[in-house]
Amino acid sequence: MVENTGNNRSEVTSEIERYIVMPGQACAYKIGMMKILELREKAKQELGNTFDLREFHNVVLKNGAVPLDILEEIINGYISDALEKSNC
Repeated sequence: MVENTGNNRSEVTSEIERYIVMPGQACAYKIGMMKILELREKAKQELGNTFDLREFHNVVLKNGAVPLDILEEIINGYISDALEKSNC
């Protein structure tokens, strides 16, 4: 890990110990990342040229940490609102 990340040995040791104590944490991060990427692709597909990555990130972040099913509802609302605005 030291060779592949550029982190020093104490940082690597801290990371390894954290994953030993909470092994599900890395999986949870990965699942969240995959869901956000899925929602981003959905928004890009549905909004086409009107998709704005900065606006998408603001929508994802503005409510803080929420369960992924709630985040999906939020993004679906964002898509609906953006489609309504573009049709006006």
